[in-house]
Amino acid sequence: MRHAVLGAGAIGGLMATALGAIGEYVTVIVRPEKVANYPRELVLEQPERMITAPAHPTARLTEAVDVLWIATKAYHLEPALASVDAVPKLVVPLLNGVEHVAVLRARFGDDHVAPGTIAVEAERLAEGRFVQRSVVRLNLAASAEPMLGALLARLQEQHGFVCHFFESEPKLLWTKLTFLAPFALVTSASGKNRGEIFADPEWKAKLYGAIEEAAAVASASGAEIDVGKAQGGFEALPATMRSSMAKDLAAGRRLELDAIAGPILRGGARHAIAVPVTEELVASIRSQAGERQT
Repeated sequence: MRHAVLGAGAIGGLMATALGAIGEYVTVIVRPEKVANYPRELVLEQPERMITAPAHPTARLTEAVDVLWIATKAYHLEPALASVDAVPKLVVPLLNGVEHVAVLRARFGDDHVAPGTIAVEAERLAEGRFVQRSVVRLNLAASAEPMLGALLARLQEQHGFVCHFFESEPKLLWTKLTFLAPFALVTSASGKNRGEIFADPEWKAKLYGAIEEAAAVASASGAEIDVGKAQGGFEALPATMRSSMAKDLAAGRRLELDAIAGPILRGGARHAIAVPVTEELVASIRSQAGERQT
């Protein structure tokens, strides 16, 4: 199949390299000023080996592809879509949050968008060079299975991906957000890593409170979340782990605060669910960031 990747950061680069390494043709959409000097070979350092794949960079997607994988930051989504002229057969967004799905369906049509989530510790080292430090957990909506079922099986077999298809899109999206948002908000607001949070009763209580609030909004949005399982999932994380948002805040970079916390805040207001812990954490992060993250 022919693929295109929009957003050549850690996640997009990982996907582009993994797909190219199993023989798929992958076009990487980059900024116009980067095309001429963009590497013609992608390199991904996996935990036990290094893989490479041909790179086919372009500034605009003008030819139809089978799958457009979108891995931009949420706040870059709409500007980045200006570089997509062709209509893909299938669009698979791997963005944080839940509200981007409606934006993409308004652009490409309901039947052409299959939401996905990805969980992996990865980093872009340089243009075209990426590192993967954990197992890739890739989940897609069941509507993608007819086209991508065999492909995901190859990713599992050749790259060790853990892949699942979800019948419920709300369950797919909110399962990740119920994990991501509390951890991102608490590590960012506190400046602490997972181990330090668990060692501090006050911050651990805030983490668990944020999980409960996110799960309540998820339930009202059509996704039942096991709160105990969600809370227990944090115990297995490395003690030194921090969220990407916390790292971005410390480095003075723009944050995905609205994409990650916004669905909980807006969902809470819409369904009359109180979310005071989430509100407190967001206010703290905004204060620290000086409103850069909007």
